[in-house]
Amino acid sequence: MISLDDAVTARLETHGLRFEILVDPELADKMRHGDERIAIEDAVAALYVYENASHGDKSPEEDLEKAFKTTAFEDIAKQIILKGEIHLTTEQRRRLMEEKRRRVITFIARNAVNPQTGLPHPATRIEIALEEVRVNFDPFKSVDELVKETVKALRPILPIRFEERKIAVRFPMDCAARAFGAVSGAAYVTMEKNEWQNDGSWICVVKIPAGMQEEFFSLANHVAKGDAQIKILE
Repeated sequence: MISLDDAVTARLETHGLRFEILVDPELADKMRHGDERIAIEDAVAALYVYENASHGDKSPEEDLEKAFKTTAFEDIAKQIILKGEIHLTTEQRRRLMEEKRRRVITFIARNAVNPQTGLPHPATRIEIALEEVRVNFDPFKSVDELVKETVKALRPILPIRFEERKIAVRFPMDCAARAFGAVSGAAYVTMEKNEWQNDGSWICVVKIPAGMQEEFFSLANHVAKGDAQIKILE
């Protein structure tokens, strides 16, 4: 549960009434973008619904029943977060905008390449290009939405294409088990095929974002101590 000092107001107006709760702006934002893992009690500063949170005036139960058909705090709080407005302080808005900007840059660096070279753009190059264009990193938009807006703004000055690589790798017997754990545990890897051979070696076919190709090669060679056999299929 967030402290009262760090909480902001989430407000929903419905049925001619106003309902407010005190929330963690970052967790509330994640809930609004589909993260169902967050518990309501972690996202709020107090287990109360208010008419006016700044004055501490709680909503009468009859108003809750009228507007939400329930008085259960968790159900009501979820509706307020998902359907209402979240009011940020200037510092909270700045912090969320910077976090969204960082996540967008990381996504582009990992998933896109320069079509002229086939190589990924370093994050620093993307940051420099962003200084030349106008992109509003709205703290309440999803990363997917912001990536689309950012790429559209960058394309006139920075060639970008999103690609995936399909790669086959054979790991020798002495590192096969370790390689299986490392490759299957990499968050950016999609395993399309994996086979254990009679000689104890392990073969896999994976798909990865094009921008992660060098990182994957580094992982494979580290695990196999340079003995991995790697082939780019697509």
